[in-house]
Amino acid sequence: MGAKKNFVIDTNVILHDYNCLKNFQENDIYLPIVVLEELDKFKKGNEQINFNAREFVRELDLITDDNLFTKGAPLGEGLGRLFVVAGSVDSPRVHDSFPERIPDHQILSVVDWLTVKKPNMKSILVTKDVNLRMKARSIGLLCEDYINDKVINVDIFEKSNEVFEGVDPTLIDRIYSSKEGLDISEFDFKDVIHPNECFILKSDRSSVLARYNPFTHSVYRVNKTKNYGIEPRNAEQSFAFEVLNDPNIKLVALTGKAGTGKTLLALAAALGKLTDYKQILLARPIVALSNKDIGFLPGDANEKVAPYMQPLFDNLNVIKHQFASNSSEVKRLEDMQKSDQLVIEALAFIRGRSLSETYCIIDEAQNLTPHEIKTIITRAGEGTKMVFTGDIQQIDQPYLDSQSNGLVYMIDRMRDQNLFAHVNLVKGERSQLSELASNLM
Repeated sequence: MGAKKNFVIDTNVILHDYNCLKNFQENDIYLPIVVLEELDKFKKGNEQINFNAREFVRELDLITDDNLFTKGAPLGEGLGRLFVVAGSVDSPRVHDSFPERIPDHQILSVVDWLTVKKPNMKSILVTKDVNLRMKARSIGLLCEDYINDKVINVDIFEKSNEVFEGVDPTLIDRIYSSKEGLDISEFDFKDVIHPNECFILKSDRSSVLARYNPFTHSVYRVNKTKNYGIEPRNAEQSFAFEVLNDPNIKLVALTGKAGTGKTLLALAAALGKLTDYKQILLARPIVALSNKDIGFLPGDANEKVAPYMQPLFDNLNVIKHQFASNSSEVKRLEDMQKSDQLVIEALAFIRGRSLSETYCIIDEAQNLTPHEIKTIITRAGEGTKMVFTGDIQQIDQPYLDSQSNGLVYMIDRMRDQNLFAHVNLVKGERSQLSELASNLM
């Protein structure tokens, strides 16, 4: 255990994880009063950050005692103390470099004040704001990102499925001829395979698409199956359908850049499983561009979110266009929408709902925090399947990145569980131009 430290926490850390106070071990935590004032502005609203602000204030209320502003309030066994720094503190170093009196600079002043006041302890600013970290470093203050839920290895998102070369051709022949597949113990790679992982086996004369099924401990062939008019165009999409269609897999992550078909495949698979679920729910978080609140848009709540939901309706229309406009399939889809069997809406609108016997697809999941994803998964009732899709390179949330977003965090934590499967889609299936832009720009 290292020397005890002082941590000054920025507002964005609390909005990211309202439980953050429990994650600093025996070190002391300092909250500038300006952070509490900023939190106050976030308390109203239906978004996850509003919920986090309210929860944190509740937590704070439980901790609060008379010492909060003087000796600090104890945070619990094995944890340090919490101090609230009231009023403004004097910091010539911050004022000389950043004379403007804004919350960020007031937070920096508290870090500098602590550094001077307690020279024998490290005083460190914790913020998810890159610009504020740069400002702190520029005047010699210590700072770091909040990395309690950062995923170290994100290499898996660069590559497609595994390809095992040099496999004995008789093994591949046996996979083709056996419905149940072969026991995993017959393969050299048995120790490196994750549950429900899909891969390609190649010998010098043949190859096969395969999956490891942890429920039967077997490796078996993956067939190219069609779902509600949508046919897989490559091996990765066949793998996606394989795990989306298996009722034993309750949690699926589909990652990949724009144009790889993540949402379309998930929706087509859900529609192909209509008889197994009472409802199909397709939702996405609303992240206004440039982080502007959607409040400035005209119209009621549904009209405000309509532009953000349009891509989901576009995917539904792609499926409808696989059939004649007067076909029974199209009529069925329209009836499902009218009867709320098929619901497409903003993620904020489904908070508090219990999701049972639902095929639930959460699009753009890279814009959710680890805590938000946990909140959604823990609402899954009996007979519910959850699918999260997203592109970890396209994050619109200002305080999330490719290592700290909820989608990569979930994949990292769940990858060894039998109920979970992850397929990374690398091949774009839109147009040559779309593929080019995705790769080059």
